[in-house]
Amino acid sequence: MKLLVVTSLKEYQKNVAKIFEQAGISVFSVSDTIGFKENSAPNLIDEWFGAGTDHFDSIFLFSFTEDANADHAIELIKEYNTVEDSQFPIRAFILPVEKSTY
Repeated sequence: MKLLVVTSLKEYQKNVAKIFEQAGISVFSVSDTIGFKENSAPNLIDEWFGAGTDHFDSIFLFSFTEDANADHAIELIKEYNTVEDSQFPIRAFILPVEKSTY
């Protein structure tokens, strides 16, 4: 079993859900978050309140799934990012699950 974690802009949520469906992942969770993108190394004291920082409505999608489903989702996300060529690509990573009550 793996934990598949995906981050994207909120507007891509339906696209990621479609990718999950294609990968055989039917159960997943979504959490809203705010993403920040800086073009230079910030001085955290100067930017304490985020002045001048671009922020974006983003989401985390995550699912505990079989290894093959997680691998398939990663490949589909790579394809999607190649075709869409967005400034804000969908990001994904897989974490091993060592123990579970499931």
